[in-house]
Amino acid sequence: MTSLIDSVVSRLLQTRAVVRAPIWLYRHRAGWLLGQRMLMLEHVGRRSGAPRYVCLEVVERPSTDEIVVVSGFGTRAQWYQNLRAEPACRVSIGARTNVSARARFLSEEESAAALGRYQVAHPKAWQRLRGAIETAVGHEVEGLPMVALTLE
Repeated sequence: MTSLIDSVVSRLLQTRAVVRAPIWLYRHRAGWLLGQRMLMLEHVGRRSGAPRYVCLEVVERPSTDEIVVVSGFGTRAQWYQNLRAEPACRVSIGARTNVSARARFLSEEESAAALGRYQVAHPKAWQRLRGAIETAVGHEVEGLPMVALTLE
């Protein structure tokens, strides 16, 4: 059963102005205010070739130079499709800004393991995120595609 909070969060996640608001902070070198659990990804539009920006939650940080992010809206997310076409990108996280990176798409097994670790480390955040994603996409979350960003 969908809760009212899940419905509200789901609508917010689908509202362009809300999801793009943190980009302003990163572009004005204030992304550090959002901590280490969020990052801004700069990628190239697969059709336009223009720079595109998205803020994503960090699922895990296997090392200082590797960050794993999740595509809550699956493989149809624009940033995900753009990285498929061009894996070279730039990342801003914490005090580090505009760092060159390369995307690697995790296998289903790697993604499931990372999601399992996230669920254990952040159970309340996962519960809220899962409810919002399921409300937005209209079905249960079985597996979510993940991308490892290797900072250069």
